[in-house]
Amino acid sequence: MTSQRKAFLAAIGLAASAALVLSGCAAGGDAAETLDGSQLLTIPREDMGTFDRNFNPFANPDFPMTQQAIYESMLVYNPANGETTPWLATDWEVEPDSTGITYTLREGVLWSDGEPLVAEDVVVSFDLQRELRGGFDYIEEVTAVDDQTVRFDFSEPFSPALLDIGQQSIAPAHVWSEVEDPTTFANEDPVGTGPYTEVASFQTQSFDLTKNPNYWQPEAQKIEGIRVLAFAGNDGANLAAANGDVDWAPQFIPNIDEAYVAKDPENRFYWFPPTGSMINWQFNTTLEPFDDPNVRKALSMAVDREQVTAIGMQGYTTPADCTGLSGAYDAWRDEAVVDDCSWTERDLEGAGELLDAAGITLNADGQRVLPDGSPFSFAYAVGSTSSDWVSVGNVIAQNLAELGVTVTVDAKDWGEVSASYENGTFESGIVWSAGAPTPYQFYRGIMSTETVKPVGEQTFENYHRYGNEEADVLLDEFAAASDEASQRQIMNELQALFADVAPVAPLFPGPEWGAASTARFTGWPTEENPYATLSTRSRTTVLVLTTLEPVVTD
Repeated sequence: MTSQRKAFLAAIGLAASAALVLSGCAAGGDAAETLDGSQLLTIPREDMGTFDRNFNPFANPDFPMTQQAIYESMLVYNPANGETTPWLATDWEVEPDSTGITYTLREGVLWSDGEPLVAEDVVVSFDLQRELRGGFDYIEEVTAVDDQTVRFDFSEPFSPALLDIGQQSIAPAHVWSEVEDPTTFANEDPVGTGPYTEVASFQTQSFDLTKNPNYWQPEAQKIEGIRVLAFAGNDGANLAAANGDVDWAPQFIPNIDEAYVAKDPENRFYWFPPTGSMINWQFNTTLEPFDDPNVRKALSMAVDREQVTAIGMQGYTTPADCTGLSGAYDAWRDEAVVDDCSWTERDLEGAGELLDAAGITLNADGQRVLPDGSPFSFAYAVGSTSSDWVSVGNVIAQNLAELGVTVTVDAKDWGEVSASYENGTFESGIVWSAGAPTPYQFYRGIMSTETVKPVGEQTFENYHRYGNEEADVLLDEFAAASDEASQRQIMNELQALFADVAPVAPLFPGPEWGAASTARFTGWPTEENPYATLSTRSRTTVLVLTTLEPVVTD
């Protein structure tokens, strides 16, 4: 059987599964009867073949809609337009020396079980976040001043804290203080402040969320609820989008104009702003020769980023430069660094010279060998369901073959790939960077010694395990700087340092995937009205959920 035929049959199987879900007959159901989906906003999740009912916002924060529809944050930052929207907090006061922040909570907010939102909820949420996932090391103490006021005191000045803290999910203390083990607690029936908190139906391939009966802005609950469908890859999710089985398609769709828009041009559209995370080719710097910055630069110089973005990414994004900054940080980008750096541009001759200098030379067969005579070959680890990133890997492998380096695209289950990243057992792979309102978190997660964990110890950032003491100094200076001019100068120095040491090879700014249809719902964000992004993994999703309106039909 041809590979095309296999792919076609697999897609048909996924479509059949989706059809069963949409009809309320999905196998594996353990909840109430599936609701009529005619009024539910339907969204695919292309990276989960099945769902396990776990809405734990701390131990399982990436589960669909957990941090978008169920739990909310004090503030919502929108990278598409740079605006910050007060949410569970209405006001805040930052200490002049950046050593603390006080937030005032919105009055009248209730949890979905009817209990009031209070400052102790914020205290407990940050205790759990730091206990289960780490981070926020600069926070010395979180204090409930009164029911509506919460104060954060820092151990050191930290100027990026306002939105770093403000975008953390807040969970109810009266529920979570009673949880015996928050690490394993599945939180099957979550209590949140979000617009859609009620798990009306849950099956292995579909679940429905309906209205929070106590939402603090009921006038914004214009849609009846949300249905999320599970797909083991882009192909099935894309077929569902093409067939009109979903309203919102936040995934990579090849040839989207023909495959999606052309099937209903009056209603379908897409918008891919380049404000997502920078997508990097990362190398395990605990292994030789990846510990040599010139080797990393050489490998980067062998990549044809024009091919990577045109072929692997269908032209939906643009090549990276060697500041490593995505489109979200255009206002911070130092063009002097961009103009003075070339290791993100293809130069096979220059790459060969760097490898020669590192003792990685060509043998008689035209293959690069290490100083000990062994072939210079290694794996590029990637999740098999991410067809776009697998294609990127294939382009990279072809590019590197011209340099005499063998790169094997090792496509496996994302769980296995992620585990190899987190534990430091991979050789190379593709990874997304941290996203935040300033580039501070990006450079910290890429270069700070504080984020480096030994191989075998789990980490959720700096998978490549690179640390630079000069970066530590600059990051501390940025955190302590309270005026914009000083911050910009320090950020320019961080960009120059990144360009000098090449901790990773940036490939392209990740597009915020988003395709949608106005056939059943209107009010979507667009390039002309970027009040949010069309990515359902974004905190701004809550802005979309509270803006959309159903199309009224006779």
